[in-house]
Amino acid sequence: MLPQEIIRKKRDGKPLNADELRFFSNGIADGSISEGQIAALGMAVYFQGMEADEAAALTLAMRNTGDVLDWKQENFPGPVIDKHSTGGVGDGVSLMLGPLLAACGGYVPMISGRGLGHTGGTLDKLDSIPGYNSTPDNDLFRATVRECGVAIIGQTGNLAPADKRFYATRDITATVESIPLITASILSKKFAAGLDCLCMDVKTGSGAFMPTHEDSVALAQSIVDIGNAAGVKTSALITDMNQPLGSTAGNAIEVREAIDFLTNEQQNPRLLQVVFSLCTELLMLGEITDNPADAVAMLESELASGRAAERFGQMVHSLGGPGDLIEQPDKHLTKAEVIKPVHLDETGFVSSIDTRALGMAVVELGGGRMRAEDNIDPAVGLSDFITIGESTDQPIATIHARSEHDWEQAAEKIKAAFTVSDSAPDPAPVIHQTIST
Repeated sequence: MLPQEIIRKKRDGKPLNADELRFFSNGIADGSISEGQIAALGMAVYFQGMEADEAAALTLAMRNTGDVLDWKQENFPGPVIDKHSTGGVGDGVSLMLGPLLAACGGYVPMISGRGLGHTGGTLDKLDSIPGYNSTPDNDLFRATVRECGVAIIGQTGNLAPADKRFYATRDITATVESIPLITASILSKKFAAGLDCLCMDVKTGSGAFMPTHEDSVALAQSIVDIGNAAGVKTSALITDMNQPLGSTAGNAIEVREAIDFLTNEQQNPRLLQVVFSLCTELLMLGEITDNPADAVAMLESELASGRAAERFGQMVHSLGGPGDLIEQPDKHLTKAEVIKPVHLDETGFVSSIDTRALGMAVVELGGGRMRAEDNIDPAVGLSDFITIGESTDQPIATIHARSEHDWEQAAEKIKAAFTVSDSAPDPAPVIHQTIST
């Protein structure tokens, strides 16, 4: 086959077959396809799109360029399940979802990423735990899933390597915003983890990755269609990101929120709803139960009993972290020197929040990256967010900063992210839509 003929075919609006996509994906991974040819195919797909079976074939072709985990030899008594989020602010869902599903009988080999832009990364949060190994070898990864039911780690170097190179080229050639290519990028990595079932959490709103609600729905539908076409039972939720999901945004402080959630100390209602909704989808996809009410009852029982918290603690210890993190989080999680609230001068009710601006404030405090090589400060961030509809006669957030100067700079940006009106707006749904077929 000739790469240029494959590019020509897609340029002219014709679907590519599985053999052509396999040839091109292998060439991306082994370097025999040039960056210019990758860019050309990316642009052709951007303008011409892909049919569902074509995008499914691309997903599997990219998955198969590297390691593909197989859990059948483990003979797990439950399904291998996972979720993926398009990212947001205060979205520490994975830290609670994984242990909860494990406590309910699922097995969760969660391969997560680092922060991207204004969104927080699950691995960055876990790296704030002293000793936690987010890049274990396969033996430790498998042993942790086997013994704890959950292991949250980072992408290995040989997991869907074609995607890594394809994405890097798309990033510099204005072809990132292609729904078939976004879908293949997400699912090739997830499918390499050997999943039986996947639930996608697609954010919509001012802090979302996708620019419009319609785009969020289109991406969710694409992922569901292609996931199911590729043989992995897949559904998606469209969830609200017009304000932070949880009560915190940062790294160590989000781990602390997760521990408080799992130990029943404090549970943000919006966060609880998203965690339970995603877990319910996965318990049903994995056939642990076929009734949503039974799924919720199971989740409530595992949370109240402390068994979900135990799973989190076991996972952390198995992957090199402290054995008493659940019991003594303050002993291990670092804190910022300046922790104090910020107030608005205006009185009224919060009518809207620029959630992306809050995420960027965390980045500028040191809790995210301006460049890929930047180090992250685990202690900084935001907490105690006021929510849309609440009165501004209270702090709008608490800033965790390393210095007074950093606090003051963050305070100005955070105040500018809130819009105030004379009356409270009607409450918006947290879960906008479920897509299962």
